[in-house]
Amino acid sequence: MKLQPSRGTRDLYFDEAKIFSELDQQFRSTVALYDFQEMQTPIFEFTQVFKRSLGDETDIVNKEMYSFEDRGGDSLTLRPEGTAPVARAVISNSLLRDLPLKLFYCGPMFRYERPQKGRFRQFTQFGIELIGVESPLADIEVLACAHQFFQASGLSDKVTLEINTIGDTDSRQAYREQLVAYFSKYKADLSEDSQTRLELNPLRILDSKDEKDKEIVAGAPRFADSLNQDSKEFYQGVCAGLDQLGIEYQENDRLVRGLDYYNHTVFEFTTTHLGSQNAVLSGGRYNHLIEQMGGPSTPGIGWAAGMDRLALLLEKPKDAHRSVAVIATDKVAEPKALELMQKLRHANIAAQPIYTGNVSKKLKKASKRNCPFAILIGEPELNAGTAQLKDFENGSQEELNLDSLIEKLKDLT
Repeated sequence: MKLQPSRGTRDLYFDEAKIFSELDQQFRSTVALYDFQEMQTPIFEFTQVFKRSLGDETDIVNKEMYSFEDRGGDSLTLRPEGTAPVARAVISNSLLRDLPLKLFYCGPMFRYERPQKGRFRQFTQFGIELIGVESPLADIEVLACAHQFFQASGLSDKVTLEINTIGDTDSRQAYREQLVAYFSKYKADLSEDSQTRLELNPLRILDSKDEKDKEIVAGAPRFADSLNQDSKEFYQGVCAGLDQLGIEYQENDRLVRGLDYYNHTVFEFTTTHLGSQNAVLSGGRYNHLIEQMGGPSTPGIGWAAGMDRLALLLEKPKDAHRSVAVIATDKVAEPKALELMQKLRHANIAAQPIYTGNVSKKLKKASKRNCPFAILIGEPELNAGTAQLKDFENGSQEELNLDSLIEKLKDLT
């Protein structure tokens, strides 16, 4: 059997690996401007971390988690998302004594789901969490950070910020009751999944992708009608802050989060460039998560983005670090070529050897590898203390002494 990557996984190399690296660097540069500090959590956690935070009734827990029993009999799960591990970490490391916390993470996540464009069973996710601030200022801060990331990545014209409020606990409960009353009239016509959700979490019916469900959802009550005054004022504060910063957004009153620990602000950055998989960054406020996981009552808000999906929006990466080819034209010059190549690297000039072939073939290989220049050195140059510098872009070639050669390349590369 020919060995292949497991279904839903893939190997990253060359241009695609460069895109991932560029996204990671841009993300880290942006969150540093907002004073977020890195947190790294284990790739696997006790299964209860996700069951307690996500709930037994969710698709992630029921259908998508990679869970296994270790040799000690403990149930462990490869992390399907990043927020619950961060919440567990701040509790178990007693970090809640010094609030607020501004944290970011980046790494692989795992979900057993049908692979499709931009969605894999092992995927890379990065995100931020702002913990300990109850006012709309925190919501504005994390949204501004996401907005700046898209600007810096050159993707702001490909995404749209959609925002909504799901209110406080009282507003959410009032809306839940309205939804149950409404969807109960159409229970027989709902999909099997939505019939189950009607009993466990009716808000998730609003996210259904089933076409018949969508028709029923179109007539469902609006969340805005269930909001109390405190919830309305909180949402108005968030929108006013975005207006103040000049951040454009669209209000989407069908945007919700099914998990009970979410409240107030929910949002997504969406795109029309990836078909039906349109959300590339999602987030919301979770004032009840840390308490639900065994910690003290602590407000929080954050967002996460899938790097695999974002990578599809980016153009081919720029060749910012093209290297200079170093070619020994005969055996005698090979030791000097090796020494010269190392001097170039110590001068912060990327260099690569061309290992095989005659001089003509070596030059063709250097050109094919997109090297801007080639340095040729043989016995005649060795005796003269010089080297030939070939410029592939204009076809010129000149002989320079070794010291001036390096200085010239510093200016050119």
